[in-house]
Amino acid sequence: MSILHLSFYSAFTLSSLGLAFHRAHLVSALLCLESMMLSMYIALSTWPIENQAPTFTLIPVLMLAFSACEAGTGLAMLVASTRTHGSDYLHNLNMLQC
Repeated sequence: MSILHLSFYSAFTLSSLGLAFHRAHLVSALLCLESMMLSMYIALSTWPIENQAPTFTLIPVLMLAFSACEAGTGLAMLVASTRTHGSDYLHNLNMLQC
């Protein structure tokens, strides 16, 4: 395993552990999700270079577009929950209520 692969795996693992253990604020959960997507984007961007396959260059661009849409949706949820509940604590949100 090269040092490049180890860095991608460790970045993804650390961000998923951050998402699992530090779920107090919605902002921290969104940052962990964004770091997971960024590590996957960088891994998918370097994968065709390592394998000399020029046909897979569209996949990282699509993933980056979906990541931007996910970030926009997450920030809209953050603003909406802050306006309705007064804070961005995840334990204040109850998904069963309308």
